[in-house]
Order: sequence, then C-alpha cells, then structure tokens
Amino acid sequence: MGVEPASNVAQEAQSKGIPTIIKFFDKELSDELVGQNKQADLLIGNNILAQVPDLNGFIESVKNLLKPTGVITMEFHHLMKLIDNNQFDTISHERFSYLSFTVVEKIFASHGLTIFDVEEIPTHGGSLRIYARHAEDDSKPITPNVPELRSKEKYNGLNEAEKYYSFDQKVKKTKRAILTCLIELKNSGKSIVGYGAHAEANTLLNYCGIRLDFLDYTADRNPFKQGKFLGGTRIPVFHPDKIKESKPDYIFVLPWSIKREIMEQLSYIAEWDGKFIVPIPEVTVYNSKGTPISSDALSLGGK
Repeated sequence: MGVEPASNVAQEAQSKGIPTIIKFFDKELSDELVGQNKQADLLIGNNILAQVPDLNGFIESVKNLLKPTGVITMEFHHLMKLIDNNQFDTISHERFSYLSFTVVEKIFASHGLTIFDVEEIPTHGGSLRIYARHAEDDSKPITPNVPELRSKEKYNGLNEAEKYYSFDQKVKKTKRAILTCLIELKNSGKSIVGYGAHAEANTLLNYCGIRLDFLDYTADRNPFKQGKFLGGTRIPVFHPDKIKESKPDYIFVLPWSIKREIMEQLSYIAEWDGKFIVPIPEVTVYNSKGTPISSDALSLGGK
C-alpha cells in the first residue's frame, strides 16, 4: 500500500496495481490505518524526511503504524555530502530539513525507535538509507555501521558551527568561479546551452544570476518541461534534439549527479568538438569523451 498526496503520482501507482491513498501522511491517517488493522511489517519512506514540515509528528505517526517487530527503512540526502561536495543547489523551498545521521538518530530515539543499520548510497550525490525498529525489539542487533557513521560525522565536524560557516564561504567562491568561467567563454565568442530543467537547476541559475546572457537555452528529455521556461531566469526549455541543430561550443550540465549518463547521451557533440561544463562540486570542463580538461583551461575559453 502507498500513501501519496500528489494525485497524478498516486494514479500512476494505482495504474500499476498498487493500492494508494491520496492523502498527506499524518497522525490522523496513521490512526485510521491502525484501526483498520493495517500496520506494516516494512515501512518505506524515500526522500520524504527532508520535505516534512512537522518532522517529530511524522516520525511518531510512522512508529504508530509499525508492527512490534517491523522495520522502517528511509532514505535522505546526507548533509555531510551536501556540504563536503558543495551541493548548494539541492537547497530549495520544498525541503524543510537537511539531515545528518546524528540528528536523525537522536530524533528517532526520542520517539522510541532505534536505528540498527545504515548504508551510504550514491543517490542524489550521496544519501543515507537507515533501518529502524522499535527500541524494545531486540531481535535486530545494531550493526557496526551505526557507530562508525556517527564517528565519521563527528570527525568531519558536523557537530561544530564552523563546518557550516565554512560552507557559506565555499558556496560564494563556487558562484564566483562559475561566473568567471562563463564570462571568459562568452567574451571569447563561445556559445553555451544548459542541460536539465529540474528544481536544482533553478536554484543554481537564480543564485548565480545566470540568464539568457550566458545560456542560449536549456534542453530536457521530459516532454512536460519542453516549451516552457525555467523559473525566474526565463530560459526556454527545448527537446535535446535542438543541441544537434544549434551545435553549441559548451553544454552546461545542471544535473551534475548524473553527469556521466548525460555525457554518454550527448557524446555526439564530438562532431563539432563540443565540451561540457559541470559546476558542482567545483567548476570543471570536460571534453566530449567525458575526460576532465586541466584547470588552466578554465581561464582559456578557446582551449
């Protein structure tokens, strides 16, 4: 069974034979399901913790729905990766929290839930998948992964304010590097287009002030985005076929977490010696084969 507040997403799940309730998950719905004897042996929540405004209420409702020997598994973008890899574009209005393992473990514990295992996974540039149980369920021992990750975060400085102050400075430095790269390329007469029309693209482009003076357009494979404009910057979105037509000198890859996949899809830019620019974690220029170009090439747009 699924719970999904977005009706179009829920209908897609229903069309695949998955019973789906079209509501926000809260205490009221949790109590309703418990009353229908629909507690879960396995409760899955991927990329939802960060988007919950009442985090404590949500976790309490999850606990309420879990059978005595049940397991909760959840995935969320790892704050440590966000900071260390300079993923500032993942910060957006739809996310209320940016979570470390240490904080999530404490919140779960305050509701009588014990995280007994955790995995580091590559999703979204670096995420965590946690496994939790009722505190009194001793059938699932705590694995070494839990204290190891807790120690890793402490060693990394996530428990200190300085970590967050330095992130602020790193983001500003990256913004300047992105603009320097684009300005030098445009001043040397190069054409640049964007690739990707996802939420993170809007965050990065608006923060850096990148508009049509830098990018001629952006391309995206999603047909629902084609023919539209990026929010704030008003950069038009086209089908990727337009890249073959306009033959830009550079493609500014906005979905950096899947840059390899995009570079493979667009490898045909080798026909006109096109190149890629990837802005995160630091500005890097790649040739058409996906090989990084030396850093001094950033100051020589013609290279």
